[in-house]
Amino acid sequence: MEVFLIKTLQFLMAISLLVLLHELGHFTFAKLFKVRVSRFYLFFNPKFHILSTYDTWVRRLFKMKPEVVPTKKDEDGNESKEYVGTEYGLGWLPLGGYCAIDGMIDETNQKLSKEAHPWEFRTKPTWQRLLIMIGGVLVNFLLALFIYSMVLFTWGETYIPLQSMKQGMEFNEQAKAIGFQDGDILMSTDQKEFKNVGADMYRMICNAKQVNVLRNGKPVTINIPQEEKSFLFFTYEASTLSLIDMAQNVPIFVRPMVPAEIDSVIPGTPAEAIGLQKGDKILAANNKQVNSFYGFTDELSRINDVLASAKTETDSLNALSISLVYQRGEVIDTVNTTLTKDLKLGFQPVQIYEPITLEYGFLESFPAGIKYGWNTLCSYINDMKYLFSSDGVKQMGGFGAIGSLFPSAWDWHQFWLMTAFLSIILAFMNILPIPALDGGHVLFLLYEMITRRKPSENFMIRAEYVGFGILILLMVVANLNDILRWLHVM
Repeated sequence: MEVFLIKTLQFLMAISLLVLLHELGHFTFAKLFKVRVSRFYLFFNPKFHILSTYDTWVRRLFKMKPEVVPTKKDEDGNESKEYVGTEYGLGWLPLGGYCAIDGMIDETNQKLSKEAHPWEFRTKPTWQRLLIMIGGVLVNFLLALFIYSMVLFTWGETYIPLQSMKQGMEFNEQAKAIGFQDGDILMSTDQKEFKNVGADMYRMICNAKQVNVLRNGKPVTINIPQEEKSFLFFTYEASTLSLIDMAQNVPIFVRPMVPAEIDSVIPGTPAEAIGLQKGDKILAANNKQVNSFYGFTDELSRINDVLASAKTETDSLNALSISLVYQRGEVIDTVNTTLTKDLKLGFQPVQIYEPITLEYGFLESFPAGIKYGWNTLCSYINDMKYLFSSDGVKQMGGFGAIGSLFPSAWDWHQFWLMTAFLSIILAFMNILPIPALDGGHVLFLLYEMITRRKPSENFMIRAEYVGFGILILLMVVANLNDILRWLHVM
């Protein structure tokens, strides 16, 4: 329960900050161009107002005069004017937020008056409306770059270079069929050098035509199988490897070769109960030979499938029971024990590779952070192609999947990295040309700039409904996937 609360709190903090600043991007440009924002809300379906006073601080910031709006006429026909400002609110449904910009067709479903007023969005020049619409995306993207820069300045960048992993990597059967061998040290592809273990390593292999490795001290080139693919009227050659398949397979396509040797035993765990010690080597688990630490964890993960089908407490205990063969010095022994409910034996493997840390000065951190953020965005865009496959749809995740990405213990380093990544996602998803998203509005504005014609109000309303329907469908699919994974159906 504690882990769930920590993850949930981190998720809510991150998403609230990002949505608030995203909407503030729209809000700032709207106020800059003297467009009235009637409501500024964090979350949907308002329950109570935090503040409903005039936004004096924004007016002072941009040195604007107080906004007055004609509201009615007196008996002599003279217009009386009312002091009107922005209503700030907090909704009870944490699914985003919005600022209601007067004279704009959006998800707030506001009705436009027959008479267009000078303070409305629709009366402003196209270039001003375009800046108002991209304001949120711009803020999210710049925020991500700033966070990455500050993370590098504060904590630096720590990683283990692939080339320093002298014991090499271990590969699954799919990789071995292509030509890889256990012990190969990944050096580079036909495009660039490998840096460290992570998503980029798998992505580089997946997009490569050739991978260069060091095998027994000698360079070897491995050709990655290619196939012809088509998109619209274009035909091109691409790798037969799929990033989703590479990540889903058990064992995974490639991973570091880490010995199944104990470095330390965690107190109060099954490992301590059966007397395992530093230096012991795991040789087998449940009569399956173990050649590495990850090979051992693979055997434990298979227990999870048995545990999922357990109907009674006795079945669960039987599933968690495990037989181990380990070596201490020249002595080989066999013991039986019961794993914890989260499938842990309770030891840390030896760390045979020393990580390096690159430190950045304050000014150095900005170009490094920009590069880091840009690479993250490019990688995310590259992975979007899998969304259009059946496996890609199954990999979609909702709020549960996003929340699970946060660490189970509070860690500011990981929190800010995850927040920056979510900011990148929020910026990219919002700029997609789907009605009801910022990108949909930008698409219509570009059409207007090119053709000098405005789409009709009825068309905009219908497009908004279609776009909102698409978003609801995607949200339902993503969160349904979370539920099915939680029920072990997927």
